[in-house]
Amino acid sequence: MVRNRLDNQELLIPSIQNESSAINAQTRRGRMQMLFLLIVCAAPVIASYFAYYVFKPDGGKTNFGTLVYPAQPTNPSWFEVPFKGKWTLLVARPAENCRPGNVECIQALYLMRQVRVAVGRESSRIQLLWVNTDEGIISPEILRAYDENVAGMKIVSVPSNAKLKAEWRVWLNRENAGEMIQLVDPSGEKMMLFPVTSSPQEFLGIKKDLEKLLRLNHTGEVLQ
Repeated sequence: MVRNRLDNQELLIPSIQNESSAINAQTRRGRMQMLFLLIVCAAPVIASYFAYYVFKPDGGKTNFGTLVYPAQPTNPSWFEVPFKGKWTLLVARPAENCRPGNVECIQALYLMRQVRVAVGRESSRIQLLWVNTDEGIISPEILRAYDENVAGMKIVSVPSNAKLKAEWRVWLNRENAGEMIQLVDPSGEKMMLFPVTSSPQEFLGIKKDLEKLLRLNHTGEVLQ
């Protein structure tokens, strides 16, 4: 009788062990599931923490240019050359000052030309615009070096209409930017300013700013 009871107990032991193992496995699975759910719920918080404190956002960061905020819309009536559909680098200078030997004016034209060349195969997406503010005769030497066929630079006069001319000058000189190179996006809004520079490092900064914009934004462009 005693032996039978012992046998029965021995037979029960594996069953108890298996049941205990099953309970432990279920407990572990439950804990893992709970931990997984906690991680899923906490993921957005963790991601935002890293995005802000570790990988700081730089969407609005530039290498050299100054962002114009809010962007300043253009008036299509100012010039026959359309702003919309192209990235436009604009500079305003009088022909009288753009003579051989005038370093300041030549540097602005040269910088625009070289930046457009530097972006390589994307250069067709950029148009250069020189507004001849005194409507004077442009020096033949300057015209040969910076005309549309050679440098991709369109040369226009200020608006003939007095009201449009005044409106354009206000737009040009906002934020004391009248002497700077001004970038107009394909929607026709001025959105960045570049000082005229002869520094190779600053030239590289302008190039990087343009490359970033060309890489990230094709909206509204009219490609030829």
